[in-house]
Amino acid sequence: METNRLTWRKITERFSYGCGDFGCNIIYTAMSAFLLYYYTDYAKVSAFAVGVIMMVSRVFDGVSDIIMGVVVDRTKSKYGKARSWILRMCIPFALSGVLLFSVPSSFGQTAKLVYIFITYNLTSTVVYTAINVPYSALNALMTQDPYERSVLSIFRNLLATAGTLIINTVTLPLVEYFGDNTIAWTKTFCVLGLLAVIAFLFTFFGTKERVVSVAQKQSNEKVDVPFAEGIKALFKNKYWILMTIMLALFFLMYSVNGGSTVYYAKDILGDKSLVGTINGIFNVVQIVGMFFIAMLVKKFGKRNVFALGLILDIIGMLLLNFSNGAMNLIIVSSVIRGIGNACGGATMWAMVSDTIDYGEWKTGYRTEGLVNSACSFGYKIGNGIGSALLGLILEIGGYVGEAAVQSASALLSIKICFVWIPVGVYVCGLIIMKFWKLDKEFDGIITDLKKRAQEV
Repeated sequence: METNRLTWRKITERFSYGCGDFGCNIIYTAMSAFLLYYYTDYAKVSAFAVGVIMMVSRVFDGVSDIIMGVVVDRTKSKYGKARSWILRMCIPFALSGVLLFSVPSSFGQTAKLVYIFITYNLTSTVVYTAINVPYSALNALMTQDPYERSVLSIFRNLLATAGTLIINTVTLPLVEYFGDNTIAWTKTFCVLGLLAVIAFLFTFFGTKERVVSVAQKQSNEKVDVPFAEGIKALFKNKYWILMTIMLALFFLMYSVNGGSTVYYAKDILGDKSLVGTINGIFNVVQIVGMFFIAMLVKKFGKRNVFALGLILDIIGMLLLNFSNGAMNLIIVSSVIRGIGNACGGATMWAMVSDTIDYGEWKTGYRTEGLVNSACSFGYKIGNGIGSALLGLILEIGGYVGEAAVQSASALLSIKICFVWIPVGVYVCGLIIMKFWKLDKEFDGIITDLKKRAQEV
């Protein structure tokens, strides 16, 4: 097994790789930031009922992730294990996003909830899984060089953040442009869905899979890992366990925090259009910050840069909480959080890819699809719990979508979701990072794998 650096077309290939998460984030960000708002304020359904649907659906979603991981590991295609699925699923991905924001206004409450259950699971459990699991595995299939993986992760998060920035900036204005009604949301996601398809085609045509397992190198043919053995291998991989816990916590936090942003802007700051301002500054700073993170990663390692990001996120959130709505402090908070998220975005997915090599070294099995799908299972469960938690906290707080002024308890529930849950997750992340030693061990692991590959 060789340490494969990217070709001379590095910039093009890195950009093309990042476009995949740009496409994924068009729907993911919309689901996190606007879906519950769309359901409560436009489709007129209960926040708690929708939250329960989202939480229950994540169980199905998690199972589909594991299935898709096995499918990716066993895929035999001239385009590779992952890229073929990106090509197959890009159009269904766009169509499912349109259906998600097309709840028929003529339906009664029960019929609307049935429609939401079906379309939410079609989008998240089936289509998103079938394109995101292969995309997540692509990093580890493109290169084994740890620095190159970090750079690929930087491009992934640069483009993902760009996708998030676009969604947060243009979604509500587009809805307003198309008439600010339920049909306007459908038209908006017809436009955004087309943009996602274009992004995925860049990924498919602009990337190449290069890495193969030691077993495949020795036998000169593709080796399928038995499902039961692959699962056992996962739970012998301590670093995969740590990253799965981390991802579950983070995506729980992303769901709660992202979903409460529009409520925070509308009901606490008094202007829902400030969603674009708050997230815009945050995302622009994150994008700019990522251009400098590679130097930090090279000098201090992924773990330390990730931990620095967590500390900055905590500082930014605490500043926001005690800003009393002062716009200058909100802006400073967004800048600090943007730098913190740049640190996390540049390292998190590269750390997941590193667990694949550790797992192969530890157990003899290399399963890019299964590792990433099992991580995806963890963070989707976290996301589902977060979605339900957001709806539950808003319901307990007494949030009413049609109310001109929310009660004090409703405003407190929004602050809990937007500020305090994220702070708690960041603290947990710092504790988890105390046990991460893989950065120091990685070079020796790759050297040993290379020696094994030469033993025929």
